[in-house]
Amino acid sequence: MLSFSRGYNRKFYIDFFSAICMRLKYTLVFLLGFVSCALLFSLFSYSNIEIPFGTGMVSYDAEAPSDWVSEDDIVVFDDMVILRIANVTLSNYADSGSMRPVLDEGANGIRVVPESADDVEVGDIVSYVFDGVMIVHRVVEKGVDDEGVYFVMQGDNNLVSDGKVRFDRIKFKTVGVIY
Repeated sequence: MLSFSRGYNRKFYIDFFSAICMRLKYTLVFLLGFVSCALLFSLFSYSNIEIPFGTGMVSYDAEAPSDWVSEDDIVVFDDMVILRIANVTLSNYADSGSMRPVLDEGANGIRVVPESADDVEVGDIVSYVFDGVMIVHRVVEKGVDDEGVYFVMQGDNNLVSDGKVRFDRIKFKTVGVIY
């Protein structure tokens, strides 16, 4: 039991212990937040889960696109560069985030119309139509089933693939990107 005989009053002790408890409470809340943040960060770091607040921690092992333009078709001058590629069009990209950092708003794509399924390989970035919308994703799988050749597409920052896509839905193949 506390003795109040030396001139200290009870209010002093109550205020003193209340202040200590309050500081301890704030310290525990801080430590709990710090530990939970560290735990979540480590879980996201060691998995392929896209972090919603966009820290760029997601890494996707995408294969490189197939070579379409040979060195002989690239002519470099002091004031310009000429690409000798037949039947190309220029494309722009929406800021969807699914293909960052390769494709983003402001990037210009050089694209061709593939003539057959043989022109599209794993790693290539293609534009295909799904429900009336043009989607630009990377080919992550190419195979053959009962219906013929199929491709599986996936955005570099997406966890889930887009499923099987037939060649007739593929409209363009990106053969170059200019930033």
